[in-house]
Amino acid sequence: MDRAAFDQLYASAADPYGVRNRWYEMRKRAILLAALPRARYGNAFEPACGIGVLTRELALRCDHVLASDFSEYAVAATYEATRNLPNVQVMQQKVPDQWQRPPGGFDLIVLSELGYFLNARDMAEVAHHCAQTLSPDGTLLACHWTPAFDERRLTTQTVHGMLDVLGLRRVAHYDDADFRLAVWERGGLSVAQRDGIRVASASAPQERATP
Repeated sequence: MDRAAFDQLYASAADPYGVRNRWYEMRKRAILLAALPRARYGNAFEPACGIGVLTRELALRCDHVLASDFSEYAVAATYEATRNLPNVQVMQQKVPDQWQRPPGGFDLIVLSELGYFLNARDMAEVAHHCAQTLSPDGTLLACHWTPAFDERRLTTQTVHGMLDVLGLRRVAHYDDADFRLAVWERGGLSVAQRDGIRVASASAPQERATP
């Protein structure tokens, strides 16, 4: 959908996707947050933030969250939802054209329900920006609805495939009948290794990407 369509969608309903109250959305959000391999992050980026429900959760785990959307109505809703959180910055932004490049990069990038709205060229550019702006020990997470719908431009398999070839290590992968989630990192330590439960191995195998 283009910006006008999203503006109309958000103008017509305070929560058009039911992200606040639908069990599907609450469960998906819980899985997403649990899949993050670190308890805390420094600088996070959430493009396509919608009305800011996930943004509020990320703010509890991050020192700073940049949340953006190209819809002015979504940006206004996220600003209202996070106005009491000093570590959240909200901006109107179109990706990939206006991708931010902070000094030191992003420690966490969350692409949630974004990629399939883009054409192949723009999604490839988003993937490139992720690789270029992810910090040396950063985490990239992608989460997308899998069934077909009219506004879809790319399949979720295609979107995640573009991220699988960035040279990052995929550390988590979840699939069910409705959505797919994957997590990539630059670093090589597992959660248990960071917590001292497992001994870190220099020759730990990298998980293979599967379609």
